[in-house]
Amino acid sequence: MYHSWLDRWDERRAKRGDDVKDVTDFALGSELAFPGAGRMESIADFCALANLAVADKTFFEEPDRSALRPENKDGWIKFPSSISTEVEENNSVWAKVTECGSRDQALVVFHHWNASKRYRQLARFFSRRGITVFEIAMPYHFERSRPGSLHADSMLSPNLGLTIQSVRQAVLDGRKLIRWLKSDGYKEISVLGMSLGSWVAGLVAAHDPSVSKAALLLTGGSLADMVWTGRATRSIRDSLAPEIDLETLRRAWAPLNLENYVHRLARTDFEIQMVLAKRDKVVLPENSQSLVRKLQDSGARPGILGLNCGHYSLSIPPYILCAGISVAKLLKPGD
Repeated sequence: MYHSWLDRWDERRAKRGDDVKDVTDFALGSELAFPGAGRMESIADFCALANLAVADKTFFEEPDRSALRPENKDGWIKFPSSISTEVEENNSVWAKVTECGSRDQALVVFHHWNASKRYRQLARFFSRRGITVFEIAMPYHFERSRPGSLHADSMLSPNLGLTIQSVRQAVLDGRKLIRWLKSDGYKEISVLGMSLGSWVAGLVAAHDPSVSKAALLLTGGSLADMVWTGRATRSIRDSLAPEIDLETLRRAWAPLNLENYVHRLARTDFEIQMVLAKRDKVVLPENSQSLVRKLQDSGARPGILGLNCGHYSLSIPPYILCAGISVAKLLKPGD
């Protein structure tokens, strides 16, 4: 009875996505996805560039590594994004800082898609444990929102190239923040991501050796599968399905598939904790388990906490408390 109630509660939350009326039409957007690429009409050519991007070690590298001097005032920092877009607000990165009074540990938090507020309780929970928390705004969210838009429809959309650009922008912004944290004296840097934010956190950790630990909550490997099969992204699939099939979407979004970088996540000086929801209808359990298997096959030994809840009900007790405790154990300094 209780789990049936949880399932209905999750379904009500997921239905909010059905009310989004301003979903963009399908588009390739190759000029957005791949720096230097022009506009193309062939999906085969797009997928070829995507395949090259997976092998390109510089695809998720900052194009400009000059000294960063962010604005730092009243618990907020602000700095220019590594990617310039047509939305002016999106070109500045904001992060909420919850201090702990020590530079021993920093935690960079990447929120979920269409988040309406930051994770204040999570930030307090970890700051009380000696960790300074930086809650970064992902592209088109919070202070970076497109004027007049109620949804971050440019972060995840049927425009294949725009989605790649947005996720890549989030990764580059996170790496720029981490580079500054290292220069500012933080000894250990970890990342935490929730849902779509877990893909960003995973990509950051895979490409940035400065990250020593990652907590990935409600995560999977293939972003294409998440969008195609997930309850919250039904409107995006409806725009994609008349134009391409799932296998083609997997090839097009290969640079965003965490399974393509498991060898980077299996490095010996890195720890990873995954929190998964067994009743998840947004990131289906088979998507999560596929990533787990690929990590294990690559030699990684991720910590796995599976909770009998749904995607959205992870946010309520006792599940969120169990998740918090598992992440706190990961972030606890070693003896």
